[in-house]
Amino acid sequence: MNPYTLDKAAEKIGAKIKQLRIDAGYTSYENFAVANSLDRKQYWRVEKGANIRLNTLLDILNIHKITLEEFFKGL
Repeated sequence: MNPYTLDKAAEKIGAKIKQLRIDAGYTSYENFAVANSLDRKQYWRVEKGANIRLNTLLDILNIHKITLEEFFKGL
């Protein structure tokens, strides 16, 4: 049986995105979103594990200068 549901996978992705933000020195999701021209509400939903669009994920990864492969490694 598949150990991942869509919700569980989205939560893991959101948690990893949040950790990237924190590692980049941003304690506030709002400050990160504003500094990087992202919609604050949309970014908050991403960190909370809401359904994320691929182009949004790619935008966030480009901000952090990491590839999809690097992001999903160990996830």
